[in-house]
Amino acid sequence: MSFPRNSGILLHPTSFPSRFGIGDFGPEAYQFIDFLAESGQQLWQILPLSPTGYGNSPYMSYSAFAGNPMLICPEHLQKKGWLSEEDLAQIPDFSKGYVDFEKVIPVKMRCLQTAYQNFLNHATAEHNQQLETFGDRTAYWIEDYALFMALKEKHHSAAWNSWEPIEVRKYQPEALETVRQELSNRISFYKFLQFEFDQQWQALKQYANDKNVQIVGDIPIYVAHDSADVWANSDLFYLEEETGETSLMAGVPPDYFAPETGQLWGNPVYNWEKLKETEFDWWVERFKTTFDAVNLLRIDHFRGFEAFWAVPKGETTAKNGQWVKGPGIEFFEIIGKELGKLPIIAEDLGLITPEVEALREHFDFPGMKILQFAFESHPELHFLPHNYKNQNCVVYPGTHDNDTTVGWYQQLPAEEKEKLWRYLDKPQSAEGEINWELIRLGWSSIANQAIAQFQDVLGLGNEARMNAPGKPEGNWSWRYKPEDLSPELSSRLKTLTETYQRLPE
Repeated sequence: MSFPRNSGILLHPTSFPSRFGIGDFGPEAYQFIDFLAESGQQLWQILPLSPTGYGNSPYMSYSAFAGNPMLICPEHLQKKGWLSEEDLAQIPDFSKGYVDFEKVIPVKMRCLQTAYQNFLNHATAEHNQQLETFGDRTAYWIEDYALFMALKEKHHSAAWNSWEPIEVRKYQPEALETVRQELSNRISFYKFLQFEFDQQWQALKQYANDKNVQIVGDIPIYVAHDSADVWANSDLFYLEEETGETSLMAGVPPDYFAPETGQLWGNPVYNWEKLKETEFDWWVERFKTTFDAVNLLRIDHFRGFEAFWAVPKGETTAKNGQWVKGPGIEFFEIIGKELGKLPIIAEDLGLITPEVEALREHFDFPGMKILQFAFESHPELHFLPHNYKNQNCVVYPGTHDNDTTVGWYQQLPAEEKEKLWRYLDKPQSAEGEINWELIRLGWSSIANQAIAQFQDVLGLGNEARMNAPGKPEGNWSWRYKPEDLSPELSSRLKTLTETYQRLPE
């Protein structure tokens, strides 16, 4: 479906300032929404909100349904009586410019454990009823997720396909009933965290919507092998029957980010025939849960629904894979039949065939245009604004997978820089504001929606890059500082938005 002409900012909640070492749903989140509203921005795009696993990546999660407990704000828990001022006083000083995950996670988990214990000791009948109601609403996934996390604790974070006994590993009901009784307290703890996450996020989402800010979520096509989703639904994925290991791995052939090897993500690919037998029930529930949390939804690696790259077990790069047909039109027809009109943005980057374009256009999903890609040594000219076929697209200077505009420009060869300034019809002496030039180029285009990373609005360099694909560590950690939300910045962004007629009507 097409969307009205507007603009917005891409920023994950972990990037908020916070005294707790990682951005969360606390006061700073509300201040950011105020900044968006005052700047005339109607979109706030985020990354997946899921609990992160290996590498702290929101795209490698323990659950496609659950929320990341690290985003729960301890100050909100204090207001509810689950934490005391003394509890919060014990929080150490953390870095203000980035997330030190190794230090932050254990401290915050201890804080959340204290809150849970206080909930058990002091919750009223009303509190318990709210928790029970939440459990009923999330019954499709909450039991499996809470049990999965409790079992990971019991097995010292080992992957599920190494758990003992084998009956638990193979998700056999009788064995699971035994461990549910054994781990009942830890299961309740993980349910409590999801309840608090949901309450805090829904309040923040409502605040944003009341300010005329719509939230653009993100749904990765694949899920992590070490997740509640794969453990509890192993028949929906290509796995080795005996070992539970991935037999066909997800990835993409050599591309912009990895021209020699391709990208080997390692996620298990779906058994679409098995999913089709259930009318894609697991996916219907996944979309339903995600749309409950956001207003619009970007589908990461949309092309995988038309055809996906499958790499056999044992390969160390993605070169030796093959394209396999995906579920295509039938899939989205069933999702639409269950959920109605689908406010979806299709991430259609990479090797896009006419068949992928036809699938996107069949449902009128807007695709993505990346301005950085249009000015490189092997430019993708369809990303230049004068080549946009129609308004039904979303333009970005760059996304979370790209360098910041300043960082990107600093690495650009002289010849490409010259072409860029010729296209902008400005002297190269203006390069000190290259970030604003690309933002302006996007905002002035015919694209219905224009979105910029907050790092680009701030004019930051490579040190603020959110993610470098193929780099296993050091990603996802950037945070802005409270003083970055200045009135001057807001005014400049609003003026640009008004100039190109993207303000709210």
